[in-house]
Amino acid sequence: MTHDIRSDSHTPHFDGGPDWRDTATRYALLPLRVFLAVTFIYAGLDKLTDSAFMADSGSGSIGDMMSAARDSSAIPALIDMALNSPVGFGYAIAIGELAVGIGTLLGLLTRLAAFGGALISLSLWLTVSWSASPYYYGNDLPYLMAWIPLILAGAPVLSVDAAIRSRRRGGPSRHRAGVAHH
Repeated sequence: MTHDIRSDSHTPHFDGGPDWRDTATRYALLPLRVFLAVTFIYAGLDKLTDSAFMADSGSGSIGDMMSAARDSSAIPALIDMALNSPVGFGYAIAIGELAVGIGTLLGLLTRLAAFGGALISLSLWLTVSWSASPYYYGNDLPYLMAWIPLILAGAPVLSVDAAIRSRRRGGPSRHRAGVAHH
């Protein structure tokens, strides 16, 4: 009796389509993209709709939060700059978070949006959450690291970027259909 030795390590779909591992790999960044997008949209909207936050001073204000974080931040000069106009800075952060979130969710200029998200996370880590001890208690550093895969890979599926790439190539997007054509 002869036994064939399989050279592949997994079973393909019976219909000849891509196997589930290829599909999982293709869509691997999608949950991260959606999570970061929704989180940044929520953060931006939360800031814009919180009148206490958008104030120079007072309980829960951007001004008081930055003043409290100033002496324990890695770069106090960043906070000093923002304290010149805390409300303006608050609006800039909120609008930046919205732009990053919407761009990431739609997959529109995804690498640029992810870079913006990384810059926001970096600035918050170096200022507001720098004093967290141990460092992993601060939430801005994991957000910064989470943006890096999207900076590197963009949004290859279910995105405006992928649709634009497909149109430039003159054909239907193999990623949009979820099927690789070989």
